[in-house]
Amino acid sequence: MSTPYPFTAVVGQDDLRLGLLLNAVSPAVGGVLVRGEKGTAKSTAVRALAALMPEVAVVPGCRFSCDPASPDPACPDGPHEDAAGVSRAARTVELPVGASEDRLVGALDIERALAEGVKAFEPGLLADAHRGILYVDEVNLLHDHLVDLLLDAAAMGASYVEREGVSVRHAARFLLVGTMNPEEGELRPQLLDRFGLTVEVAASRETDQRVEVVRRRLAYEDDPAGFAARWADEEAELRGRITAARALLPEVVLGDKALRQIAATCAAFEVDGMRADIVMARTATALAAWAGRTAVSAEDVRQAALLALPHRRRRNPFDAPGLDEDKLDDTLERNGGGDDEPEPDGPGDGGGGGGGGGLPPRGDGPDTPPAPADGADDTPGAPVPGQGGEQQPVRAGEPFRTKMLSVPGLGEGAAGRRSRARTEHGRTTGARRPEGALTKLHLAATVLAAAPHQRARGRSGRGLVVRRDDLRQATREGREGNLVLFVVDASGSMAARQRMGAVKGAVLSLLMDAYQRRDKVGLVTFRGRGAEVALPPTSSVDAAAARLESLPTGGRTPVAAGLLKAHDVLRVERLRDPSRRPLLVVVTDGRATGGPDPVALAARAARLHAAEGTASVVVDCEAGPVRLGLAARLAADLGGTAVTLDELRAESIAGLVKDVRGAGPGHTDRRVA
Repeated sequence: MSTPYPFTAVVGQDDLRLGLLLNAVSPAVGGVLVRGEKGTAKSTAVRALAALMPEVAVVPGCRFSCDPASPDPACPDGPHEDAAGVSRAARTVELPVGASEDRLVGALDIERALAEGVKAFEPGLLADAHRGILYVDEVNLLHDHLVDLLLDAAAMGASYVEREGVSVRHAARFLLVGTMNPEEGELRPQLLDRFGLTVEVAASRETDQRVEVVRRRLAYEDDPAGFAARWADEEAELRGRITAARALLPEVVLGDKALRQIAATCAAFEVDGMRADIVMARTATALAAWAGRTAVSAEDVRQAALLALPHRRRRNPFDAPGLDEDKLDDTLERNGGGDDEPEPDGPGDGGGGGGGGGLPPRGDGPDTPPAPADGADDTPGAPVPGQGGEQQPVRAGEPFRTKMLSVPGLGEGAAGRRSRARTEHGRTTGARRPEGALTKLHLAATVLAAAPHQRARGRSGRGLVVRRDDLRQATREGREGNLVLFVVDASGSMAARQRMGAVKGAVLSLLMDAYQRRDKVGLVTFRGRGAEVALPPTSSVDAAAARLESLPTGGRTPVAAGLLKAHDVLRVERLRDPSRRPLLVVVTDGRATGGPDPVALAARAARLHAAEGTASVVVDCEAGPVRLGLAARLAADLGGTAVTLDELRAESIAGLVKDVRGAGPGHTDRRVA
């Protein structure tokens, strides 16, 4: 086993270290979510925490880590009566993003269960993580069905495996730690709320600190064991401090004033439910114990709010996480924060001073919108000085609720909530012979396959003689996530401020829908002399929203360039992820300009998409008393459907692309299903 990087050798990242240490002191805090850009020691710090966790007493031979002092009466390896315990290190179990359901919750030997009637159960990662740490790197990329299983286990403290009448239950209480890069998409609100604390991390901009990070990392890679030995004393000291804080924790008093401050803070920030109040109370208590005190102070409450509330106050994926610290201080002051109270001791290497938990400074990262490009021409309206005649970006209109646009046919892409697909989860539609390990048994089909052979197999009793060749895998139909590629017209013909605001509001609404349906999204814009990929396909819809908000307008309308750029993007994505089907959403009034015969060029580019069977929708933004119907003609060339902005807002648009492939050229049906 490789030598882990020492926790005390992590440079900076005070909030990250404090959040992890508070959970080590009080696992009841509920885990921590670490958000931040890549290369900021998120995974390093989490893996290093395991070496600091106190040892746990377990029943020898129990695969489910039962506590000998209070063994689980329903343990599959039980009963454990008067079992002598042995101590071992607390485990850190990593859940891979691509893990199967069986790997997470465990697997039943279906063949033995049917043929012999025994519960032959192989424990999964939830059993391994019981009374330890369950670590999920890139937790925001975890498949929905695994998220559901984690939610159930975290809520009930137990894991249930049930298949065809065979049931196994075991305890699964663990410290949930997740890391994520927000550029790659956000978490579902249900899972987000399950993390007790959240911390934001970013690379230091201080030269001396960056030098020290590199120096320590190179020294560790040259000699891991020697580097760890140099930090052994600091590790032992921190481990002892965690043990002392755990021992002090039951003696910490959470007074009425502190409790009122907690309740008032949660109410002031309008967080949903009561979990935030409970987590804040536990965190403030852990902070006091970490500082060696037996009373919770106002500063403990403030620090607890900065750690426990930012991820709970988001109302949609476009809200920035974080708290208004002035509002927080005002709330605490109005609810008794002005009394003289002892200041908390500094948490040493654990960090946490200086208003930790707030947002880090935002530099020029991947979410920073691109600067407007020069070179636009023929643009009406007020220009921005020095910007080649383009207009200032227009704010998006108020987003609204939409129904889903779906891709026709039956796909096999990543799990999601948009289009029909063959999936591991969903309603059963048939059976087939298993390819590899059996995961979802179709009982009726298995019995039918085995029944004709019972006499030849010498069946003498009531039991069914089942062999491997008889087993049938259930085929299921659910929903998949798609790649929704937006192609947005930002030309002068779209530049009227009120109109462009409405267009952006419509695209923002569709982005919200894509977030809810677990899609990847991309953004192509065209204006002036060409088109550009404003955002390559990503799972981060808030990054798409940021690009949209800063989108400049002006110039001619090179529709063909936009469609050809989209064609290039989809070609690359088909090679990268062939199972994820695309949905092309073109937002334009269809008035192509620039170059010889721009309308014909746009039609030819559109037919490239139609020839490849790309499902498409044209959002017709044409306004005014005279309508040329060019967007509808473009939709016909794409083999898709046109819908106006009013139709997008006012009516259900489910099924707009249902018959895309069966509708030949000339199909411009605007009927709304």
